[in-house]
Amino acid sequence: MAHLASRRWRALALSAGLALLASLGVLPGPAAAEQDTGPARSPASGAGPALSYVVNTGTGHRAAASAEQAVTRAGGSVVMAYEQVGVIVAHSANPDFARTLRRTRGVDSAGATRTAPLPAESVTDTDTPLRLTAREQKVLAARAAPGQDPMEPLQWDMRAIKADLAHRTTLGSRDVTVAVIDTGVDDTHPDIAPNFDRAASADCVTGRPDTTDGAWRPTGAESPHGTHVAGEIAGAKNGVGITGVAPGVRVSGIKVGDASSFFYTEAVVCAFVWAADHGADVTNNSYFTDPWYFECTDDPDQKALVEAVTRASRYAERKGTVNVAAAANEGYDLASHRVTDTLSPDDGTAASRTVDPSKCLDVPAQLPGVVTVSATGTRTLKSSYSNYGLGVVDIAAPGGDSTAYQPPEKPATSSAVLGPVPGGGYAYMAGTSMASPHVAGVVALIESRHPHASPAQVKALLYAGADPLACPDPYDFDGDGKADAVCRGSGSHNGFYGAGLADALHAVTR
Repeated sequence: MAHLASRRWRALALSAGLALLASLGVLPGPAAAEQDTGPARSPASGAGPALSYVVNTGTGHRAAASAEQAVTRAGGSVVMAYEQVGVIVAHSANPDFARTLRRTRGVDSAGATRTAPLPAESVTDTDTPLRLTAREQKVLAARAAPGQDPMEPLQWDMRAIKADLAHRTTLGSRDVTVAVIDTGVDDTHPDIAPNFDRAASADCVTGRPDTTDGAWRPTGAESPHGTHVAGEIAGAKNGVGITGVAPGVRVSGIKVGDASSFFYTEAVVCAFVWAADHGADVTNNSYFTDPWYFECTDDPDQKALVEAVTRASRYAERKGTVNVAAAANEGYDLASHRVTDTLSPDDGTAASRTVDPSKCLDVPAQLPGVVTVSATGTRTLKSSYSNYGLGVVDIAAPGGDSTAYQPPEKPATSSAVLGPVPGGGYAYMAGTSMASPHVAGVVALIESRHPHASPAQVKALLYAGADPLACPDPYDFDGDGKADAVCRGSGSHNGFYGAGLADALHAVTR
């Protein structure tokens, strides 16, 4: 998750390269201070006449045809009908569109997917990538052990989950594909190109898959987030840059984040269905579905959004896909009965509201069957920002933290996670967004070893192979003598870490 200014992504990040190069003696002077390098999101303009909707109906052609007619009668136009899951994506300028559809026979639910008009505004991303000269690569390579990629010594996160040891047994199977549902993936990056699956990639931003060559890539000022995630999962072990958790598997890019990094329901539904229908064994979901941090089922519009994404994610699991998602970054106890959401709707005018997480869900992280991942730092302590919750968090993985709370592990100069960014560069980022792909990579290694295992069996192996982490008592990450959160549960399963820290070595040896 890429910047401190946004609730979606946190970067503790460098303007990434300077601190790294200084630590190598390539640049003079002390390492650069950590700073917010991500984009500030421009507020959305006032509500416009046209909005996007999802309409949930029965599955199959007949139900879809009937619902499409109802959409037209209500003053809407059909963008895409996903007959497999009974979800129609539609646009309409009729303010009564959703209410009209909800009164229509055969329609289970309907709701607006956004509060901003079509399309959303764009922003400028200012993340600074690290690009290495031949000399700098030579300095890094000299510090790497035989068989390591040049930047592996900086990847404390891979050592934390024993990925380096797992790679002595296997790098993963080329028959396994992980779909990166995100802001797009730069498949031309040298650490990603060897493992990229173009045929399984698409742009789903509009709710309708676009397979134009390169449509899955981030463009111009769009976020580097998805490229970083893809590299964490399957960065190639090729003598260049970093190494991913499962550097022998394949990744596809399914672009769902728009130019403003909004992940709307229609795009997420498209992505899950596309991934399932194109053979994805794993999906990584390092986002929550906008514009609501929590989607509340007692609201008719938000209920429709939850139902649409639930249908799509369950469809993917039925097709054999394991869905992995980030728990998000607000430090919320998702098992609590009262959470104050000050961020929603994030594409319009946010208003503070108290929600009950039993009725209001972080989507897709809290959907049935999804593997929900919390983040840890260099001390293997829950990251200061990471959401948590007994019965919600399934497993933990490295996501990084502030160096003030969990100091960097030498020779790295950041406590964040290093990964590729578009244009051939590298950057440090931190967040549960970085934790989730570590787990997706471990799942890919399990599926490489057990190619015929069902999603339920894969998840059981994932949890059984995790290294248990007990609750810290107290959890005082800033050292001020006051507990910053309460961890509930046992040493083998608790609200901070679920079943424990993901373990790549166990994934390939058990």
